[in-house]
Amino acid sequence: SLMEQLTFFHDHTVMILSMITIMVAYIMMTLTKNKYINRYLLEGQTIELIWTVMPAITLIFIALPSLRLLYMIDEINNPSITLKVIGHQWYWSYEYSDFSNTEFDSYMKPVNEMNKNEIRLLDVDNRTVIPMNTQTRVVVTAADVLHSWAVPALGIKIDAVPGRLNQGTMNI
Repeated sequence: SLMEQLTFFHDHTVMILSMITIMVAYIMMTLTKNKYINRYLLEGQTIELIWTVMPAITLIFIALPSLRLLYMIDEINNPSITLKVIGHQWYWSYEYSDFSNTEFDSYMKPVNEMNKNEIRLLDVDNRTVIPMNTQTRVVVTAADVLHSWAVPALGIKIDAVPGRLNQGTMNI
């Protein structure tokens, strides 16, 4: 649902920006083709008020949905499962601490061990399994250097920083 909301916000912002672009292009084209100049249009409090207030209103139409979406992403709703992810130099470690302390490491597959339908640099030997329709908290940290744990299809991306715990939620 978060990725769906991110997509809607993207479409909303692109529509606003395309309307602004079309309007500015139209004004520029009419100014280049128009030979008449209105002296009162170039100097006036009304036109200055309009071109000051209109961008402010446009920014509000972009900012309010953005803030709502940011708060939705950071909201944590009583998670059923906690997945701890630790980034190492060449692999990821996963811990399911809620159920019998299950831990495993996930390494990238070497090219010579891959099947035809697997993607190079993305397939691993141990995949993480997360249940559907379950609120899941993901706690991410790093053991050595900065990493970034991401699942783009779910709209989640969390930076892994050594010495810091970052968390996010997802519901598949």
